[in-house]
Parts: sequence; C-alpha cells; structure tokens
Amino acid sequence: MKTILGIDEAGKGPVIGPMVLAGVAIEQDKLELLKRMGIKDSKLIPPAIREDLFIEIKKIAKHKIIIISPQEIDVALNSPDSNLNKLEGIKMAEIINALKADESIIDCPSVNTKAFSEFMDTKIKVKTKLICEHKADLNYVVVGAASILAKVTRDAEIEKIRKKYGEVGPGYPSNPITIAFLKQNWEKHPHLFRKTWKTYQKVAQSKNQSSLKEY
Repeated sequence: MKTILGIDEAGKGPVIGPMVLAGVAIEQDKLELLKRMGIKDSKLIPPAIREDLFIEIKKIAKHKIIIISPQEIDVALNSPDSNLNKLEGIKMAEIINALKADESIIDCPSVNTKAFSEFMDTKIKVKTKLICEHKADLNYVVVGAASILAKVTRDAEIEKIRKKYGEVGPGYPSNPITIAFLKQNWEKHPHLFRKTWKTYQKVAQSKNQSSLKEY
C-alpha cells in the first residue's frame, strides 16, 4: 500500500522558544479516516480538540517530531551559508529520510517552491515523490495532521517555559505579554530567546544604552 507523508512546522516566527517540525506518514487508504476524524490545519481547531487529535494521530500513523532550539536557530541565521528556510529544509529531509514514504508533501516555507524543492532534493536520501506547496496544511489532510503534532508539541514546550519562568504569552513579537516577558528576562534567561530576532536585539540594545547612560 502506498504511504503518504505530510510535514509542517509550528513556531517559526516567535522570539521565544523552539520551532517544531512534525511528519505524519500513513497508508493512502487511511487518509479518509483522517478526514472523518476532523483533521485540518491546526490553526482552525480549538486547543482541547487538537490535544485529543494529537493522541489519536499518533495511534494510527508513523510520525517524527523535531524540536529546534533557539540556539540552533541562531546558529543557522548567523551562518553565511544558511538561513531559517534552509534549516527547516534540512530538518524536513531528516523526517523524510526517517519515515521513507512513497510520497512526501511539505508545506513550503519559501516563496520560491521550485528553488526549495531543488534544495530538498540535495538532502533527501530515500526514493519519494516530493510535493512542495504553499498552504499544504489546508489542502492535504496528512499535512494538517502534521500541523497538529507540531502545534501541540510547540504549545507544550511553551507551557514548560511558562511554568518555570512565568507568563510568556504566545511568544510572538507582536504580543505585549511576550514583549514584557522579553524585557524582564532577556538577560536573566537568554537561552529562552532567539537572539537573531530584531525584537530581541532592539530590547537588548535599548537596555545596554540605558546602562551606559547610568554609568
């Protein structure tokens, strides 16, 4: 039976916490089962239902989840030969190589699907038909399933931070709770943040300038 793999990410934009990639591989004749379960893009599903689906998906499909730390993201962005899309591509290829599906569908992180597909071809070591599309989490149920695994895992990682360090908000630079947490903790707990983000650098620069004035 032909196997189909879907891959998606969660947490690409936040200044706090990891980015998570997930892959779900399932036999083609079970795709209808995923649809009947109500699986779709994780952003369209309430958190409590996402958590239930997370458990059910893992019961019926092969899967792989990769958690990428803020430090690993910073290393990629500080490298002249890398960027966030390339890092994501490398991790997607790792999932493809591990799950070995006949067909692999990815939610393309780059605006240039052709160039990203060509990059992926240099990293994939198994025989698979690669489909690289924007909005794949909306158009393919198996990618929607992967988005659920990624989102629930990312949320769990943020909850760990919240329990240990206090309210962080969703981690996005546009959120006032997140910015307040960043301003209070950028120096105390630097490992929580992506230092290559302009949001982080702006806060650090502002605080350093204040310190110099005081001195």
